[in-house]
Amino acid sequence: RKQRNMAERRIPKVRDLAPLMQFKKPEFNARRRRLAAATSIYDLRTIAKRVTPRAAFDYTDGAAEGEISLARARQAFQDIEFHPSVLRDVSAVDTSREVLGRTSAMPFGIAPTGFTRMMQTEGERAGATAAAAAGIPFSLSTMGTTSIEDVAAAAPDGRNWFQLYMWTDRERSLALVDRAAAAGYDALMVTVDTPVGGARLRDVKNGFSIPPALTPRTILNALPRPAWWINFLTTEPLAFASLDRWSGTVAALVDTMFDPTVGPEEVSFIREQWKGKLIVKGIQSVADARLAVDLGADGIILSNHGGRQLDRAPIPFHLLPSVVREVGTETEVHLDTGIMNGADIVASVAMGARFTLIGRAYLYGLMAGGRQGVDRTIEILSSEIRRTMKLLGVSTLDELEPGHVTQLARLVPLAQPAADAVASAPARKAPARKPQGS
Repeated sequence: RKQRNMAERRIPKVRDLAPLMQFKKPEFNARRRRLAAATSIYDLRTIAKRVTPRAAFDYTDGAAEGEISLARARQAFQDIEFHPSVLRDVSAVDTSREVLGRTSAMPFGIAPTGFTRMMQTEGERAGATAAAAAGIPFSLSTMGTTSIEDVAAAAPDGRNWFQLYMWTDRERSLALVDRAAAAGYDALMVTVDTPVGGARLRDVKNGFSIPPALTPRTILNALPRPAWWINFLTTEPLAFASLDRWSGTVAALVDTMFDPTVGPEEVSFIREQWKGKLIVKGIQSVADARLAVDLGADGIILSNHGGRQLDRAPIPFHLLPSVVREVGTETEVHLDTGIMNGADIVASVAMGARFTLIGRAYLYGLMAGGRQGVDRTIEILSSEIRRTMKLLGVSTLDELEPGHVTQLARLVPLAQPAADAVASAPARKAPARKPQGS
């Protein structure tokens, strides 16, 4: 006997089916189609790997030696626990932030990256114009592949920062500083963690060179990626912001450019020469954070160079609370390395960071789709930031506080003599600064 509570079957009517038959308009542009399907930075990375030759992708994706520093930095963001507040009005969320005297629409900007047009031919122009459209800062590297002036021309209404490596050729370094000032760059970022280049083993294995060498191996790898090679071969040759021509490996270039003798005096000298905001990038200890502030830095960036210099270096996110306690009231503390999600940025702000920078996340988007890919990176991170803030019960970045985040322990020191020794060692004193105009 049939059960009375079983649903009765019937033939569906057209009016019942109509609401279910909502077909999306087909997207015939392959680039737009794959970018629309990307819902995370990791999705963009997957696309980037598929469409970019191995040497260029590995230069972006890789790090030094065993790539332990990079893995730990990303793991540190995964090893957090958020503590939300409920019953809060989060119908409107403000993600803007005052950074070095001007407003940024988001608490992140684009980090300086080298050889960017090697990754995708639109290069720094795509990054600068996307950043300007989003209302966030863009940083041009000394080893960038678009000139200082051309970036400024591409994004005349953007907020551009210039990153400087101190070379053995001081006059050449200062010439770049002068060009950045003349082009309207409002901040100078001095990188201090590169006395020599890190051992980036993927680049060594790939024979990564500038320009890329056409060998049987690279040709074989290029066959399924013809669009990259067509773009590379039919657009303007690579040109560097600070180099006329270089033929050799990246490692050899780095060793030629970087100066192992750079000390506090050079940073102090740059501070006297540069009239805009000065940022010191590559801080990895409380003592060095204090030194940078004493040298006159307007901002410092906690960074281990994306894990591309010293492997097993300190994790910037772990270092953040102690540095903020030491110098957070005197200078802006920024952070990079390991950021792959907007939640990573929210956690950094909660722990005291004024601002963050994205490097690989930006380049994954660039490789995946040029300017449109960079726009997609910014869109994904911005959406994740807003959603995370709402779920935490905050409507402004200033409402974020350390109580919203617990850094869960994974790497716990057995003892801390080394760290204590570094913190208690006699600090390198900043050289006496001459009065302005003397």
